[in-house]
Amino acid sequence: MLTDPIADMLTRIRNAGQARHRDVACASSRVRLAVARVLSEEGFLGTVKVEARDGRPALVMGVRYDENGKPVIDGIRRVSRPGRRVYVGCGEIRKVRNGLGVAVVSTSRGVLSDRAAREAGVGGEVLCEVW
Repeated sequence: MLTDPIADMLTRIRNAGQARHRDVACASSRVRLAVARVLSEEGFLGTVKVEARDGRPALVMGVRYDENGKPVIDGIRRVSRPGRRVYVGCGEIRKVRNGLGVAVVSTSRGVLSDRAAREAGVGGEVLCEVW
């Protein structure tokens, strides 16, 4: 049993990039799908889809690479964990790597990127940072 499924998904993405895999799969959930969609919209992941594998829904994410074959994702860091939740207001959301990265924030309006949360004027739980 996983105690932190989001950290498991982020680790799978990080490992797939290092191993030069085309795509990566993990068990699907609404929060994982929302995080993957935010990362896809921000350009860190390719296609994101849910497909049935062994009778269960699996979240399949395409790993993106630049023209030199280097993974687009340089680093992933889980901020809020089950043992230590991190909440911020809309004015306290930090820029990741001076705006080159993105923070994924779980808000009352859904899972949003840090830019979208600032524009919407909402804060929430900072799930992870990607650069």
